Amino acid sequence: MTIALVTGANKGIGREIAAQLAERGLTVVLAARSKDRGDKAAAELGLQTVVMDVTDPASVRDAALRIKEDHGRLDVLVNNAGISGDPDRQRPGTADTDLVRTVFETNVFGVITVTEAMLPLLRHSSAPRIVNVSSSVGSLTDQTDPAHYFANMPASVAYASSKAALNMVTVQYAKALGGQGFRINAVTPGPCDTDFTRSLGFNLTRTAADGAAVAVNLATIDDNGPNGAFFDDRGPAPW
Repeated sequence: MTIALVTGANKGIGREIAAQLAERGLTVVLAARSKDRGDKAAAELGLQTVVMDVTDPASVRDAALRIKEDHGRLDVLVNNAGISGDPDRQRPGTADTDLVRTVFETNVFGVITVTEAMLPLLRHSSAPRIVNVSSSVGSLTDQTDPAHYFANMPASVAYASSKAALNMVTVQYAKALGGQGFRINAVTPGPCDTDFTRSLGFNLTRTAADGAAVAVNLATIDDNGPNGAFFDDRGPAPW
């Protein structure tokens, strides 16, 4: 039995990651900030659930204790929880630093908080896997390519910067733990039709299920799989 935890999993890509991992036979714990929304999603999918706000260390510790009591270990951690922040409050030149801090609290510090809390449980796994759900918006290569469609997108100093930071966080954990059997990677789901992107005014045809696939694949790789890499659904993505 393989035990997986997916954060921010009551809707969107996180929910699809949890569902697809369960379809592969994993025992999935669905984490959500709201108990009611988490319980509803878990009941619909037939999964377990824990309440977790990744910006609240106490709730993260409580979730880790619950998983320890129920399962004794953790095999897969998918750090999916993330926020975008108000686009109009993160434009260079008029950026609201409080908004930038809020985005980083979830997208970067929240990932570190959850990962540190779950590491003792992951160390009890014979094949520990961590997948950080990042974004190609955080790719320095794509953002500086004048031929890329990002060149025409408005600049932002919160969401894009937080995902670039998350990519480096991924590399550093992979560097530190890869020799201990961990496989730690970042993924970009790509543009998908979810509540997250609809609020930005995008009209997209890819589904949340499409975006979830790359995270599920990296969460279930064997011991010869990559470590410290960045992937989209076509293969390695540019940093």
